[in-house]
Amino acid sequence: MSLLASRGFPESEYQQRAATTQRMMHGQRLDALLLTTEPDVRYYSGFLSQFWESPTRPWFLIVPLEGKPVAVVPEVGVAGMAGTWLDDVRTWSSPDPVDDGVSLLVSALNGMPRRFGRLGIPMGAESHLRMPLADFARVRDNLDERTIVDARDLLRRVRAVKSEAEIEKVQAACLIASRAFESLPGRISAGMTEREICRAFKLDVIAGGADSAPYVMGASGAGSYNDIIMGPGDRVVSDGDVMIIDTGTTFDGYFCDFDRNYAFGRVSDQARRAYETVYRATDAGFEAARPGATTTDLWRVMWEVLESGGALGNGVGRLGHGLGMQLTEWPSNMPGDDTPLEAGMVLTLEPGMVFAPGQWMVHEENIVIRPGGAQWLSERAWPEMPMIDAVP
Repeated sequence: MSLLASRGFPESEYQQRAATTQRMMHGQRLDALLLTTEPDVRYYSGFLSQFWESPTRPWFLIVPLEGKPVAVVPEVGVAGMAGTWLDDVRTWSSPDPVDDGVSLLVSALNGMPRRFGRLGIPMGAESHLRMPLADFARVRDNLDERTIVDARDLLRRVRAVKSEAEIEKVQAACLIASRAFESLPGRISAGMTEREICRAFKLDVIAGGADSAPYVMGASGAGSYNDIIMGPGDRVVSDGDVMIIDTGTTFDGYFCDFDRNYAFGRVSDQARRAYETVYRATDAGFEAARPGATTTDLWRVMWEVLESGGALGNGVGRLGHGLGMQLTEWPSNMPGDDTPLEAGMVLTLEPGMVFAPGQWMVHEENIVIRPGGAQWLSERAWPEMPMIDAVP
């Protein structure tokens, strides 16, 4: 595959998504789905807009039991939604403090054929409403004899298995970030701040063809780090430090999510052994990742390597997760998740260990499940932590 995948999807992609969902809706006795978040709306419509960064206006998409989805959106989104495969786009002038799309949405929902009397809305973990709670209460109170039920599991299952076109977009993001990680040691040195190092990386991924890099975390410390979500800061990286950079870089609305560790000058043997341990744990997870295995199986084989390598704990709570239109998606590689792996699922493998008090080592790669096993999407990291010369 070339570095960059094609942009957008053919209409057949959305037809297939709708058809798969509607078959499952029949099985769960749902007349319609009501979707309100950016990933769910985009998944079924193709509406890709930065305007979701504005929290002022609500957006609605209805997936009926039969036929194309129906969009109920603010007037500002008419042109964008008209450019998708949808035919039925209903709009109102927003923001409207009195009736911000509520009446229009109720009318659209009540106009759906009522076969089962059940409306699905995602309610579980990793979902949110993204409309005023008071407005949702008005919608609920004005529905025409329909029971609202949780549709989170249905949406998880549909979105977890990616099409080849989706996988190509994730891989494009992975390749862009992989190449930026590969070239980074030649452009950074001890004496720079975490923020300066991460800025150099971020500029490189944008120059390499990424649409954005909304998540670039960097943390460093003497011998290692003890946090993987808060940086980068203005700490100056110096001799003996280890720095992690973790990125969620996007291409055409799809994320990669993986990290790299760098040693600056003379780091401890303990830190190097910890790096080798998480690297081997990633290999173990990769070998176990095949259809029929479960996310709990992946956790188990990785944790066995970490534990034998001296892990005092994990610190993160899981050893990887789903990936796609969102930086983190269902499922989780953790005890008790037990999600069966299927061909087409895109996952991260993220073994992490606390190898000494206040000292972490985390390694993450991206893979896709194929019929015969797993395939790397990120370019595999170095088996030994790369060393960047310290300032004399």
